[in-house]
Amino acid sequence: MRTIKKYPNRRLYDTEISRYITLDDVRKLVVNGIDIRVTDVKTEEDLTRNILLQIISEQEHEGKPIFNTPMLTQLIRFYGNSYQSAFSEYLQKSLEMFAAQQQNLQKKFEQAVGSNPFAATMSEMTEQNMEAWRQLQNSFFKSAGSAGSDPDKKE
Repeated sequence: MRTIKKYPNRRLYDTEISRYITLDDVRKLVVNGIDIRVTDVKTEEDLTRNILLQIISEQEHEGKPIFNTPMLTQLIRFYGNSYQSAFSEYLQKSLEMFAAQQQNLQKKFEQAVGSNPFAATMSEMTEQNMEAWRQLQNSFFKSAGSAGSDPDKKE
């Protein structure tokens, strides 16, 4: 865990390398898989979420955003209602599953390129991904109080 201190002048100090860093430097640490913890130098309050949200906000402003207006609107609607906790867990599990699938895809690609480029079939991986998403959605809807119906099932 990399500790970063935030000073009142809004400067960030990386305690591991003993120097001030920018918000972009923090973004690079995160992208490179380094866990960070940002604390206020005076109060020792954990500011990690605030800094990460600031990085996301800057990334959304530059280039092509991940969060479109309808998505952000729906996110805001989840705050404070009974589904907030269930949605938070669903979103976390979805991101974890997506990251795991990306790693799995990368491994299969590397194996295929190393031996036979046709070894890993895309349809096989697509089927696995679809089944995993169905299971995750059913779990979310069940925890949110719905029956968790299968969208492919005819009623």
